[in-house]
Amino acid sequence: MSHKQVIVLRKDLGMRKGKMVAQGAHASMAALLSVASAEADAVCIPLTEAVRPWLTGRFTKVCVSVTSEEALLEVYQQAKDQGLICALIQDSGQTEFGGVPTYTAVAIGPDSAERIDLITGSLSLL
Repeated sequence: MSHKQVIVLRKDLGMRKGKMVAQGAHASMAALLSVASAEADAVCIPLTEAVRPWLTGRFTKVCVSVTSEEALLEVYQQAKDQGLICALIQDSGQTEFGGVPTYTAVAIGPDSAERIDLITGSLSLL
């Protein structure tokens, strides 16, 4: 079974490429760290059925896009409803977006490609 993480970015915001990459990286890390715990001076990530194959095998990430905040929030809610590891990123707006906090990205997974594709399979590659 193939495992992956999908990063969903908003194209309607006109983010600079560097900003888009940074927001995707934030989402990717936030999703994985959402299942972690801090113990003493270490971060522990449980090697669950969803996480182990991804961390110990191919570290596959796919970037796709949506064209609105509404679509981004819908994808995030669907992932949460399906019990998938996920993270929603809201940028503070200090370098772009005129100081307005703005939802920019969602990461879904790691998990099986089959489970994630039910939500993101119809989205366009970035």
